[in-house]
Amino acid sequence: MDTMRDRLAPVVSRLLDEDPRVAVVLAEVGMAGFEAARRRHPDRVVNVGIREQLLVGAASGMALTGLRPVVHTFAGFLVERPFEQVKLDLGHQGVGAVLVSAAASFDWPAGGYTHMAPGDVALLDTLDGWTVHVPGHPDEAGTLLRQAVAAGDDKVYVRLSVQSNGQAMPVDGERFLTVREGSCGVVVAVGPMLGPVLGATEGLDVTVLYATTVRPFDAATLRWATEGAGADVVLVEPYLAGTSTGAANDALPDVPHRVLGLGVGRAELRRYGTIEEHVAAHGLDARSLRERITGFLAGRPAPAGV
Repeated sequence: MDTMRDRLAPVVSRLLDEDPRVAVVLAEVGMAGFEAARRRHPDRVVNVGIREQLLVGAASGMALTGLRPVVHTFAGFLVERPFEQVKLDLGHQGVGAVLVSAAASFDWPAGGYTHMAPGDVALLDTLDGWTVHVPGHPDEAGTLLRQAVAAGDDKVYVRLSVQSNGQAMPVDGERFLTVREGSCGVVVAVGPMLGPVLGATEGLDVTVLYATTVRPFDAATLRWATEGAGADVVLVEPYLAGTSTGAANDALPDVPHRVLGLGVGRAELRRYGTIEEHVAAHGLDARSLRERITGFLAGRPAPAGV
């Protein structure tokens, strides 16, 4: 099966052909996939070289002229390194773009900590007005990319990963999807965490919600789910643990509840290993998730992932 990132160039190249507002801005990474599109649209496919601050700055300039820029590189170079430009060139100037990342939290362990970005969504949470999509399957990535580009002049972040669920789900770019219903708690699985969560909760009497659009946070669906399943909520996110606990708490201000945020720990793993080893080390494999979820629902402290 191809990866989410494999869908980027074909989907966006077609949008370049269809919509004269669409532009692409790259910093070397991913350029090979857009060579044909660059030949057709040399004025709207731009490679700025390995200059990530310029990457975002150029995109903001294009947006100021009325274009809809799609900006792509690794997450650490797209959100963290040029954060000042994301904050000022886009946010302060009131223009939008579609930021599309690759490498997720630790998709390329051999690249080292410079190529890991578990804090990207939490960092964008410090800014106003961002929509954040976290697809869990290549088909979902294609759908959400098209929606993101079509979203007027909004600021949108699409977080792509090589980690993937076994099958695509019907995503609408807004609401959480109810995958299972139960009466003893709610587990929210974000993007590629759905597969491990379904394995971890097999046979448990819990509601499982699937989230591929995490900002804005779908408070209405979470509130609905807690009415029938009780107010114990577990969030399983493929980035920094606890990123959405505040959003979940805000969704339930008048409901006595508990929230457990599971995700990537803050400790740096210096033996880079494999993706699977990172998943296990952070307690995000199905066996570890089951232990942590069942312990929380039973009132026991959840074992730390790292």
